[in-house]
Amino acid sequence: MNRRTFIKGAIALTATAYISPTIVFGAENFKWWQKKPVYQIYPKSFLDTMGKGTGDLRGITQKLDYIKSLGVSAIWLTPIYVSPMVDNGYDIADYTAIDPRFGNMEDFDNLIAEAKARDIKIVMDLVFNHTSDKHPWFLESKSSRDNPKADWYIWRDEKTNWRGIFGGSAWQWCEERQQYYLHTFATQQPDLNWENPDVRRALYDAANFWLDKGVGGFRIDAIVYIKKPKIFADGTPDAPDGSCAVHNMTANTDGILDFLHELKREVFDGHDIFTVGEANSVKPEDLPLWVGERGVFDMLFEFSHVNVMFNNGDEVWHRSHPIKLSEFKKALSDSQAATKNSWYPIYFENHDKPRSVNNFFPHGSDKILAAKALAIILFTLRGTPFIYQGEELGFTNTQFDSIDDYDDISSHGAYDLARADGLSDKEAMRFVQKFSRDNARTPMQWDSSKNAGFTTGKAWLPVHDDFKTCNVEVEEKNPNSVLNFYRKLSALRNSSDVLISGRYEELYPKNEELYIFTRSLGGKKFMTVVNFTTHKVNLPDKILNGAKKILGNYADAKNYLRATEAAIYEF
Repeated sequence: MNRRTFIKGAIALTATAYISPTIVFGAENFKWWQKKPVYQIYPKSFLDTMGKGTGDLRGITQKLDYIKSLGVSAIWLTPIYVSPMVDNGYDIADYTAIDPRFGNMEDFDNLIAEAKARDIKIVMDLVFNHTSDKHPWFLESKSSRDNPKADWYIWRDEKTNWRGIFGGSAWQWCEERQQYYLHTFATQQPDLNWENPDVRRALYDAANFWLDKGVGGFRIDAIVYIKKPKIFADGTPDAPDGSCAVHNMTANTDGILDFLHELKREVFDGHDIFTVGEANSVKPEDLPLWVGERGVFDMLFEFSHVNVMFNNGDEVWHRSHPIKLSEFKKALSDSQAATKNSWYPIYFENHDKPRSVNNFFPHGSDKILAAKALAIILFTLRGTPFIYQGEELGFTNTQFDSIDDYDDISSHGAYDLARADGLSDKEAMRFVQKFSRDNARTPMQWDSSKNAGFTTGKAWLPVHDDFKTCNVEVEEKNPNSVLNFYRKLSALRNSSDVLISGRYEELYPKNEELYIFTRSLGGKKFMTVVNFTTHKVNLPDKILNGAKKILGNYADAKNYLRATEAAIYEF
């Protein structure tokens, strides 16, 4: 690889049956990543072609036609780099090599080529806040206090009372250096020192390596933590609250945007790609500083709507509270307003969150209706929809009986914290079952055979109990399935200027049962109506006058909404 200069100045499928002839077609002024959805893949759980129990790159290539049927423009892969897999790939030991578990570079090149043949881009995950403690950089850094990489990580003589995001202290003692190092996440994920220009140069070179391979963009992990407080120069302060998370002490520190604008200049500029940052703690009113003409990224995953059950950004599972629909709606509407002149990634699921039908709808809701209702919101808000594998099938949370059955490192940390706070095993497990990241990581369900067609070996996580009825093969044959509903919605959204670029307006924001909003462009308007309850709810008077229902999770139309009913109307 040539080192870069460090400082440099849809598918038609069934759309015709659901799209009114009055819809305006085309979106010539929009970029490719604005026009169609993105599909997120967790490679370890997607498809295993070698019988080893974990997914691989060849499995993704094998299913490209299936992914294309969802009308997407890109596939976002969670990390496939060499890793000890303490945090399932987010602990990277080599930024420019494929982990043998997933295949090799030839497999990756073939995936790029086959995806390109289907007009699909491959988007990589950049994990630049930290590395694995097995990365050669860290092995050298920890060897002494005077080696060439001694200042590549955050080292201190004394630790603070900061709690790591995965639980326990955010500092780990190192015998070789007789110092502590900072780890925002797991002990095995030491934080990089972004104040060192050599660190930044090495990271930019790694990103440019993948651009040279032809990738279509980057999702940037945990980026809000890269800038540490200036007070580090004079000593490391204790948190004012002894239980305070490292998140509250380091997230979105003043000066972070200077680093990120440099990253943009050194890597992003001049390429036909999209970038989306993961930015827990960025407030909606600050989004214009992060995205758009003045910003750094094309889009930003902020967490206000998916973390509405937590306070102050501190995701302690057993301190969660019930979701108020008005709060959930406000979070979405605030983000829509903040990005009205830029762009927004719409999502309800990813590899770190529980399944959305369990997360946002009350107990007792029909899961198929709920999955379709959330899909309607996903495809009719303004922005690029992000579909997480299995979401398009209506996947629900799993429920393992013992903490020992969970692979997710954060689930074990959350369980230990709950027990330390006095909860019983049963109480602690209730929150693990509700919020564990393993809910989103159970294997993809392709058919009704053993292990749902995911592997011929022993799956690294058990397949969900419902795999015989909730899988691709079964849902492909059912015209009323969640899968085919997603395909219809994708075709509708991809063909509509109103849904791609139209203005968003929420109606009745204080209503705790209904979510109602419109998208309008010129003289054309769509209205999305969703009942978040398990009972019938009357619609506001005259709200549907002159409207025509074009798609919903119930076949017919009423002048009220049935339990968990959602629909799109055209005016």
